[in-house]
Amino acid sequence: MKPGIALPALAIISAAFMAGCGPDNGNNHLVGQLESDRIELTAEVSEPIVERTVVEGQAVSAGQVILRQNTARVQSRLDEAQATLQQSRARYDELVRGPRRELILAAQASVRGAQKELAFRETDLSRAEEVFARQLASPELRDRAVVARDSAKANLENLEARLDELLTGTTAEELRQAEEAVRQAEARARSVQIDLDRHTTLAPVNGVIDSLLFEPGERPVTGQPMAILLSGEQPYARIYVPESLRVQVGPGTAARIYIDGREEALPGHVRWVSSESAFTPYFALTERDRGRLSYVAKVDIEYDSERLPDGVPVEVLLLLGESGE
Repeated sequence: MKPGIALPALAIISAAFMAGCGPDNGNNHLVGQLESDRIELTAEVSEPIVERTVVEGQAVSAGQVILRQNTARVQSRLDEAQATLQQSRARYDELVRGPRRELILAAQASVRGAQKELAFRETDLSRAEEVFARQLASPELRDRAVVARDSAKANLENLEARLDELLTGTTAEELRQAEEAVRQAEARARSVQIDLDRHTTLAPVNGVIDSLLFEPGERPVTGQPMAILLSGEQPYARIYVPESLRVQVGPGTAARIYIDGREEALPGHVRWVSSESAFTPYFALTERDRGRLSYVAKVDIEYDSERLPDGVPVEVLLLLGESGE
């Protein structure tokens, strides 16, 4: 064989071999379909639905109202909690302010009256003892005078203690108790307010309403789904990466997505690849892939126009070695 002939032949064979080993050799053409993450919006309370503010197929934004349930029961609980809170705050303000001047004056007057009463009872007891000493009265009369004097003395001590309490004012322990009572009432009111807010179902993310499972007037059971939301601005392509390509595919791998009904391909990149293998489902099988293990992958589509429909078949060309970021 002549050297001039062997070198070109070898170059041709090498080029063909490299072409067969390149990223676009047919192995990286994967089939799948458009899908979205499904979010179930469940009922947190078992109350009748009074309003549906959206329709099936409508695009919604995060925080948009989807359903409202009857709030009569929880509103009454909230009114009660707020009234208890106001009562606790008023009691705290009263303790901070201290006793009223009128209460102090009344207590001082009561003490003066008790002092006069005690003085009278002591004089009465002196008379009774004098009469008893002359043997002009029975022991019972003297004993009654002693009891009356002791009762007046005890009443005076009680009123003096009450006056001292008013003059001293509110103790630190009483203030702390009142503060904690206010905090407890505030926490109870916040808890009921949360319950009230959860009678209104909001969209947690941007997406499309896939289905509404209850009509106005129906009463869902707590924990039962009321609506299904397809999340995201666009669906993603769900594909199955064969085992032979798994080490070359990871988050960020660039891709081109061919969608049935559209002529031009859309750019995208791999978001996630499963770490566990599974057998390729029947609808994603090619003749080459039958009987092989594959890894589920999600490919995000970079497309800012109208939302693409879920369930449409797609073909994804993985641009191995390229990053979509």
